Amino acid sequence: MTAMVEVEGLAKTFTLHNQGGVRLPVLAGFDLAVAAGECVALHGPSGIGKSTVLRCIYGNYRADRGRILVRHGGGSVDMAAAHPRGILAVRRETLGHVSQFLRVIPRVAAEDAVAEPLRLRGTDPQEARQAARAMLRRLNIPAALHRLAPATFSGGEQQRVNLARVFVADYPVLLLDEPTASLDRENREAAIALIREAAGRGAAIVGIFHDAEVRAAVATRTVPLTAAREAA
Repeated sequence: MTAMVEVEGLAKTFTLHNQGGVRLPVLAGFDLAVAAGECVALHGPSGIGKSTVLRCIYGNYRADRGRILVRHGGGSVDMAAAHPRGILAVRRETLGHVSQFLRVIPRVAAEDAVAEPLRLRGTDPQEARQAARAMLRRLNIPAALHRLAPATFSGGEQQRVNLARVFVADYPVLLLDEPTASLDRENREAAIALIREAAGRGAAIVGIFHDAEVRAAVATRTVPLTAAREAA
């Protein structure tokens, strides 16, 4: 089966310029392949590099070495070497990322923030807004909040807006960094249902799930990370 995401020999070191240029190796020779319909959970202690893997795949961090191939538009794009415009095209059509924190333009209504990924693909603005409202309702965001800026919301509400922005668009590849953090049980179940449905339609998912119950509910397999100094 063709991998939707293939990471080969990924290495990443951070340089701490405010601490005398200390170099901190995080990843060394990390490999990963994820097929359509899989939900792969990255596992290991805090600081081992799980979020770094997701950010490298998404193109937020540049890899020091290695390839990060993402199936896109009938071919593959190496996110470790792609031009910024190419990275943006992959994000628009193929690659959805739920980060640990909601990042939206201040004063933009929640329904417009959630509709944005669809509008960027050319969806009619009214249809995009309707889809956004439906996804917000599914994640238990009351209609009274849909036209308010999510910067005013609670942490749990912001996380649900974060989820809605990604799951509204049916991305072929999903990167989920603690998607159920700060959610109560009812809303964790709603998030679990969305993740399972995405895998069922064939999305390739790479996630970090510190909640063992959530990990057991959604992951098809678990990939442990090894400290860079041990892998080197």
